[in-house]
Amino acid sequence: MDALFPTYARWDITVESAEGAIIIDNTGKKYLDFVSGIAVCNLGHRHPAVVSAVQEQLEKYWHVSNLFKSDIQQEVAQQLVLNSDLDAVFFCNSGAEANEAALKLARKYTQKSKVITFKQSFHGRTFGTMAATGQEKIHSGFGPLLHEFVYLPYNDCDALEREMDDTVAAVMVEVVQGEGGVIPGTKEFLGKIEELCLQYGSLFIIDEVQTGIGRTGKAFAYQQYNLSPDIITLAKGLGSGLPVGAMLGKEKLKEAFGPGTHGSTFGGNPISMAAAKATLSIIFNKEFLADVVKKGDYLQSELTKAFIDQDFVTEVRGSGLIMGIACQNEVAGSITVLRENGLLTLPAGANVIRLLPPLTITYEEINEAVQIIKNTLVAEYSN
Repeated sequence: MDALFPTYARWDITVESAEGAIIIDNTGKKYLDFVSGIAVCNLGHRHPAVVSAVQEQLEKYWHVSNLFKSDIQQEVAQQLVLNSDLDAVFFCNSGAEANEAALKLARKYTQKSKVITFKQSFHGRTFGTMAATGQEKIHSGFGPLLHEFVYLPYNDCDALEREMDDTVAAVMVEVVQGEGGVIPGTKEFLGKIEELCLQYGSLFIIDEVQTGIGRTGKAFAYQQYNLSPDIITLAKGLGSGLPVGAMLGKEKLKEAFGPGTHGSTFGGNPISMAAAKATLSIIFNKEFLADVVKKGDYLQSELTKAFIDQDFVTEVRGSGLIMGIACQNEVAGSITVLRENGLLTLPAGANVIRLLPPLTITYEEINEAVQIIKNTLVAEYSN
């Protein structure tokens, strides 16, 4: 008897072990992992530095609650603020929790309720973040949602200008829409959000849950655009697989989040903080990030060359090592065949294959993945 709620459409794979970019199932079959736990294992599986840091913390203590001062929370918070232009950190357990904190803080600080997000966005599945998500399939079946969320077309400056006014508490946006199709925001659009937020006294919130922690070749993806958000939200890659999320905000916002306004029993758990500290010590390194950019450029170039003469692929797009292969047809079947052929990938909407390899991926592994993708898609579409 299956004792789990059927909330996931699970693959027919039971993982036995994983290391680097390789997963091995309980039959001994190897898979090249271009999912990375959905942009979580940015250093690959079981990175030695993270393993060592977690083991060391396990020998000290696991949990005491946020009633106590925490040196390791302060150390990780310093790593985050020193590599951003933000000033304060709230630790939680997931991206949805980070976005919930951001929405609460925006309403508390501005004393306004209206929040603008964008169609095909994804911000989480809690009640507040579900309402912030601009996808009907996420809303369906749950009755009335939290009110005063407005969904606008992504990369549409005109629609944004028409909607913005002094009743808007915040605009929440992804710099690259991940679940929505691996769609990068334009400089004009993202810059316009910042400009209008300043004009109307609204907070500029950037959801970096999938794009943060080196995924695009910067510490945070917003830095690709020279933006200055009021709040960013993080999770996924922050802890290399241990549950941790964070909300970062500017100094002016501290006064609105004093004792009793928000909290999390497990937020900033010392085991997760140990993993985060080790992860950031590696990723927030100029040479490491430059290497991510080179690998991302190489992956995009090789995929583009592979399908230059194939009209069933309409575009290869992305930033750093979040990459999307846009196809004419739906890709669910292709992703299944890729998996059978030893490569793990994800969808991003109906027509896009999403690639999220570890940031430590090798060029040899990139070449192997490109060859599997090319062989699989050409065989499928030539039939």
